[in-house]
Amino acid sequence: MSASAAPTHIRFSSAAPPSAAALRRPRRRCATPVRCSLAAAPGLRAPPELIDSILSKVKGTDRGVLLPKDGHQEVADVALQLAKYCIDDPVKSPLIFGEWEVVYCSVPTSPGGLYRTPLGRLIFKTDEMAQVVEAPDVVKNKVSFSVFGFDGAVSLKGKLNVLDGKWIQVIFEPPEVKVGSLGFQYGGESEVKLEITYVDEKIRLGKGSRGSLFVFMRR
Repeated sequence: MSASAAPTHIRFSSAAPPSAAALRRPRRRCATPVRCSLAAAPGLRAPPELIDSILSKVKGTDRGVLLPKDGHQEVADVALQLAKYCIDDPVKSPLIFGEWEVVYCSVPTSPGGLYRTPLGRLIFKTDEMAQVVEAPDVVKNKVSFSVFGFDGAVSLKGKLNVLDGKWIQVIFEPPEVKVGSLGFQYGGESEVKLEITYVDEKIRLGKGSRGSLFVFMRR
């Protein structure tokens, strides 16, 4: 999304289609907005083999859905190693900005909500899960899917607030859904909190407030 969703949570009903729970949960309270600066903090560079390792472990797993329990543990172990090389105050780094693809989440329904449950995956074929972070404080999550021969998407736009050197909060507007030529908005505002545990020119790792691990790959 995106997150969860950061934070990305991309979340993805008739009254309304399935909940767009991607990288988001019911809003409770707002933090005071703090804008990100474009000053990158110094830090040690992670060995390339660690980055290649975590990407290889999540490749072809439908963003983690197909991984067994020990596979998730292996991803978590590499993420812990990468966290040792995280730059200081990553939320202040320009590296967080750009277009990202969600390539893994330890909890399948965190990015995509009901769309990513076993039943949801039978009906909705996920084509893409993306997140765009724009300076100084805009986050856009999008889940693209196909259903019964129609292309569709769930989109969320939010405002990024910095909580401290590693944690961000995103307040999302109501989600927008489009299936074929039909488009509509539903629900209310939502919130996600995400800790950035590692970021570089290629990948970004995040951990949600409920412990979900996310791996983003830069486009």
